[in-house]
Amino acid sequence: MKRDDIHRYTEEYRKLRDAQFSVFTMYAKEHDLTTKELFVLYILWFSPNGRQQSQIRERLSATKQTISSIIKKLRHEGLAEITESQADHRQKLVRLTPEGSRFTKPIIVPAAEAEIEAMAELSEKDVMELVRITSLFSNNLKKQFHAVNKKR
Repeated sequence: MKRDDIHRYTEEYRKLRDAQFSVFTMYAKEHDLTTKELFVLYILWFSPNGRQQSQIRERLSATKQTISSIIKKLRHEGLAEITESQADHRQKLVRLTPEGSRFTKPIIVPAAEAEIEAMAELSEKDVMELVRITSLFSNNLKKQFHAVNKKR
């Protein structure tokens, strides 16, 4: 493919990625949350046994400070707690409190259902192709950014 064509498709993809991200940003704002706070609630909702802060940071590609600040806010509001892991008492897990579950359910459940419904409008073949190509592109992008960072 010609470089000009690649550039045009890259710009189209950026617009699509930005539009998709803005859906989550607008949804978060409707619930007086930041996008990162929404994503942390997503992770905690689907992790009833809890998650380590490092796992949340890695999944969201966020800084330790950002995730710590969000967890601190959630704890202050009584929505999250930090407990010891049953498997390894050295590990601390973040999980929703009962109040946090009550707060989170009407936010995350409809959002997750909207994602499922949007995906369900695609054919099985298209879903598989979307996941395959997104994964491939994401891995290529990580590799290319890693190479750029090594050159600095």
